[in-house]
Amino acid sequence: MQARDVMSREVVTVGPDTSAKYAAEIMADRGFAAIPVVDGDDQLVGIVAEADVLAERLPPDPRLHVRRDRSDHDVPPPLLVRGVMTVGVRTVDATADVSDIARLFVDDRLRSVPVLEHGRLAGIVSRRDVLRALVRPDEALRDDLLRLVEEYTGDLDSWDVAVTEGMATIRRTRGAPDVSADVEDRALRTLAHTVGGVIGVRILHGADSTGGGQDPRGLDVDAPA
Repeated sequence: MQARDVMSREVVTVGPDTSAKYAAEIMADRGFAAIPVVDGDDQLVGIVAEADVLAERLPPDPRLHVRRDRSDHDVPPPLLVRGVMTVGVRTVDATADVSDIARLFVDDRLRSVPVLEHGRLAGIVSRRDVLRALVRPDEALRDDLLRLVEEYTGDLDSWDVAVTEGMATIRRTRGAPDVSADVEDRALRTLAHTVGGVIGVRILHGADSTGGGQDPRGLDVDAPA
């Protein structure tokens, strides 16, 4: 699954000379974690996040904070986006693996990243977008996987495909593969991992379709450790 499969394509952007307060209003009203900043040629030049517009914009309540060292001459925060935006923008390509993006969110504590296609802004992907793909209904995952399996093999009505809690189980019910069983198994596993929301794959052989035991060829399981 790639970034283009989960990203939001209708991206709200602001310019460097947009009011920082207006950018904050957009994030508050639309529930955005960040907004890309583009120049007059629609080139990505930065990103403004919630934390950027929060900084220095909530002065302490003097009734609650007694500070003798506080100056009577407050320095106002930047009024324009160019004064608060981050210019070293982390981006991902439209073909980036969503699993890599999820790792970026976890490791770098990011909430969203702009998506580029041919060097231009094509969308934005957020933690929520990734989570939305992860929690797709099992029945939808099963339908997508069965369609891919039948398209790849050309064998219709020859497969028992089930998905439970994101874990896929695939078993051939009739016919024989045109390639070796090992090659078909690897292909089926690869297909399953292209379906957003599938977290692991079991390939069953023979009569055992329950996963509770092993048939003569065994149970092939591919799932996260």
